Amino acid sequence: MEHVVRRRRVWGAVPAVAAALVLGVGGCANADAPPAPDGGNSATSPTAPAAATEPRSGAVLVEVTVSGGFAGVDNRLVVREDGSWTLRSRDKEPRTGRMDADGLAELRAALEDPAYARVPERPSGRPVADGFQYTVTHHDRTVVAGDDERPAALQRVFDALPEGGPPTAP
Repeated sequence: MEHVVRRRRVWGAVPAVAAALVLGVGGCANADAPPAPDGGNSATSPTAPAAATEPRSGAVLVEVTVSGGFAGVDNRLVVREDGSWTLRSRDKEPRTGRMDADGLAELRAALEDPAYARVPERPSGRPVADGFQYTVTHHDRTVVAGDDERPAALQRVFDALPEGGPPTAP
């Protein structure tokens, strides 16, 4: 039911946007739509989520954050559906790259493996002192693990990540 409401909001904005374009009127806004991060209207902004029929090349395939450790690491690796990736560390300039087709296929296979779907979403043991905490988000599922609990299916995902695994360097 919620999906239908969202479609109505977007489709409800289409006539107003079309009229604004034809008349050359700027600043059209849909009062029902939340503001976009760039200050525009999310129903008409280029930063709005892509419709199901549009290509998902910019969509996030997996996001891995690493925190903790002796040096207080706070890193974030985002791999997109098209294989492009961005690594952000606390004080460093972001690094970017693109996975090759084989590497991307390996990562997808690891994420879609039924064994990965059975990896617990939260660690059950005690955290390792000065250890890392890994948070892996793929679609709507988030898995949190520590240095002491890395099931084989999660390790397979880590091994398939660009740059040799989760970003643990400060």
